[in-house]
Amino acid sequence: MTAQPLRIALLSYRGDPFCGGQGVYVRHLSRELARLGHHVDVIGAQPFPVLDEVDGPGSVRLVELPSLDLYRADDPFRTPARDEFRGPVDVLEFATMRTGGFPEPLTFSLRARRYLAAHKGRYDVVHDNQTLGYGLLGLARHGFPLVTTIHHPITVDRQLELDAATTRGKRLSLRRWYAFTRMQRRVAARLDHVITVSGTSQREIAEHLGVAPGAISVVPIGADTRLWSPSAEIERVPGRIVTTSSADVPLKGLVFLVEALAKVRTERDAHLVVVGKPQKEDGPVAEAVRRFGLAGHIEFRSGLTDQELVDLYRSAEVACVPSLYEGFSLPAAEAMATGTPLVATTGGAIPEVAGPDGESCLAVPPGEADALAAALGRLLDDPELRAGLGAAGRERVLARFTWERAAELTAEAYRAALATGVGARARSGPGWRYVA
Repeated sequence: MTAQPLRIALLSYRGDPFCGGQGVYVRHLSRELARLGHHVDVIGAQPFPVLDEVDGPGSVRLVELPSLDLYRADDPFRTPARDEFRGPVDVLEFATMRTGGFPEPLTFSLRARRYLAAHKGRYDVVHDNQTLGYGLLGLARHGFPLVTTIHHPITVDRQLELDAATTRGKRLSLRRWYAFTRMQRRVAARLDHVITVSGTSQREIAEHLGVAPGAISVVPIGADTRLWSPSAEIERVPGRIVTTSSADVPLKGLVFLVEALAKVRTERDAHLVVVGKPQKEDGPVAEAVRRFGLAGHIEFRSGLTDQELVDLYRSAEVACVPSLYEGFSLPAAEAMATGTPLVATTGGAIPEVAGPDGESCLAVPPGEADALAAALGRLLDDPELRAGLGAAGRERVLARFTWERAAELTAEAYRAALATGVGARARSGPGWRYVA
């Protein structure tokens, strides 16, 4: 008997497809869930998610749940006009921002609870994408089972940034900014159905957030292999190294890759293309670029279309993931899917994606520029090794890391949550409709 399609509320407090992984996650997961026949409302705040049209039995639509948009790219930390304030949640959001905190997980969760309470009966399951806000507790009272994706504990990001801070003032500022992680720990510890993307994240969520290990299911994500694929039409550019670094934070390890490029260039011509916005002028990456005289050999590209991004990776002789830590590493999976050979660190869950050293990537310890430089130089100098690693990487992704498989396993997690009886109800007939 074919399982009945589900009606899913997929929550994402940030949906930017060009910065961080949340927008990427909801875009691809919602599309593949719809292809399986499910009906997905992606409920998000600014920057709103970009969603794909779906030809198939299911559907995807965007439900906008606006915030004050206090961190918009063209006016960050802005002061809204008086008529933009619609109630106490908006006041809380603005006040938290003005005192140095990050309010969005909490305030989005409060808005989401209000929306869901007003739409009882519309959804079979609520899937939260790492909001972990107080507002999402107690959804069972409104008839909604809750499944939560935690990509990795944000406490890891917090500690890495604190370790890299050089002044007491900076450390105080970071502690205030990351104050929301206390809320996330408290909420996570009360969850019964958690999805994460790797075995590494599963262990750290249990350790850092107090989630019962038995409540955590591992559902690896991956690449859209119909898009991310090799192409004989795109020529490799000699000496080109490509990396993705969407944030100017120590976690991404870009400063070590800049230093490694300087070492690589002592014996060969090479250049680096960074997918991401230019780094802060007073930040460590910009300082390293100046120190090593690499301004003419590093290019930042942002706002690329899907096809432009794929073709950029296809044009590289080497892809690199220099992160100190990743809970999964979508850039690794996507690079491998194009058949581009990969150099990656062993930070966090990256080895689970990239595979053992020498089989489908060259692996190096995180934070070691000399090791990065040696691996990059080895690949740039050896066409046969590049071809072998590139082919092996593509096969690894096809076998383990696709969005189709992620959607199938996620739907299984939904049905496990429904089986608890929370929010379960009979529905007549296979059809469904939106209720205004």
